[in-house]
Amino acid sequence: MTLHPSGRPAHLVDEHETFVTHLECGLTGETVPADTVQGLSPAGRPLLVRYDLEAAKDAVDRATVEARHDDWWKYREILPVRRSDDIVSLGETFTPLVPVPRAAARLGASSALVKDEGRLPTGSFKARGLGMAVSMAKELGLTRLAMPTNGNAGAAMAAYASRAGMETFIFCPADTPEVNVREIALQGAHVWRVDGFIDDCGRIVGEGKERMGWFDVSTLKEPYRIEGKKTMGIELLEQLGWQVPDVILYPTGGGTGLIGMWKAFDELEALGWIGKERPRMFAVQASGCAPMVRAYEAGERHATRWEDAHTIASGIRVPAAVGDFLILDAVRASEGAAIAVEDADIDRWASTVAKEDGLLVCPEGAATFAAWEQGIERGLIGRDDRVVLFNCGNGLKYPMPPSDRVLDTPVDWDRMEADAAAERPA
Repeated sequence: MTLHPSGRPAHLVDEHETFVTHLECGLTGETVPADTVQGLSPAGRPLLVRYDLEAAKDAVDRATVEARHDDWWKYREILPVRRSDDIVSLGETFTPLVPVPRAAARLGASSALVKDEGRLPTGSFKARGLGMAVSMAKELGLTRLAMPTNGNAGAAMAAYASRAGMETFIFCPADTPEVNVREIALQGAHVWRVDGFIDDCGRIVGEGKERMGWFDVSTLKEPYRIEGKKTMGIELLEQLGWQVPDVILYPTGGGTGLIGMWKAFDELEALGWIGKERPRMFAVQASGCAPMVRAYEAGERHATRWEDAHTIASGIRVPAAVGDFLILDAVRASEGAAIAVEDADIDRWASTVAKEDGLLVCPEGAATFAAWEQGIERGLIGRDDRVVLFNCGNGLKYPMPPSDRVLDTPVDWDRMEADAAAERPA
């Protein structure tokens, strides 16, 4: 990578052009100005960034974008940052599409690809949303940020905000994985554990805004994390030669990524880069915290809070989501579904994919495999469908089963052979 004398990647110092026109309430359509600090819409719902897509279509074509450096900033015409100097970067790059042939064979499926977001800075897909949100915070002159997190989002905000010289306050449920809490602290944030769930942490952030003077970067309570997450969809289609897969399985807590990708597909069609085809979007939740699944099955557009939420997949343990209707709208419009999976199946698939396909997935990523299995069994997903599963974080950031066997000498080779045989996959 070529560096500019400023120390920033050279491709991020070029003239920057975006076609942002305004922000729009995702529920009511009411508009508010861009280029001003905004949280939720006047109706208390997420704001969506809107662009002059006709002008963008005239200004740039697909081939020009493809020739640029492979990171999410290559899509700058339909991203919100206006000035290149405001981009906060930690060396982002495309994340790979990894085949999982043995997992597919287990399900009698022809193939599938895993979009492995664990390769991003801070080891999760949260880097996309928080990298964009922090860049916009810099552009808008904000210097103090706060958010609730189940782990990875807080780590991403701490990293990008420290890079930008901002102060951050981050609140985690008490059982947030220790590695995440330590990562957040090491990267410069003020971090606290809270006796409660992520929405309890969010309430603290909301209550502290006036007293502490921070800006709330909670999921969907500002407009720009969606814009970062939508790059997953654009990048995925570029990697697939602009061919739309049949199915996307996405671990869904707050749902920013699912909403963002669905938004991206509409924008790409308006640019003439894809047609009207869309993947069937599957929102994957854990059975111990499945508000979207319950609302989907009941035919509701809004989801009620899930009480006593519990799952080993902490990233999707979100009892209530402010963008619930946007998630459910996308699932239904795509003719997809919302699927809940058991923790035992999450754990089983995490182990299976690691041992058989060599891919260390996080619990939320493993949940998509369990949902794929369930979708095939229920006839929702065909065995020959082109399937993309999202692994949203690096498996190294999560607890793993112990392995404490010690080899005595002299070596008992018969015992070693017997142990190895017992551990081979069925």
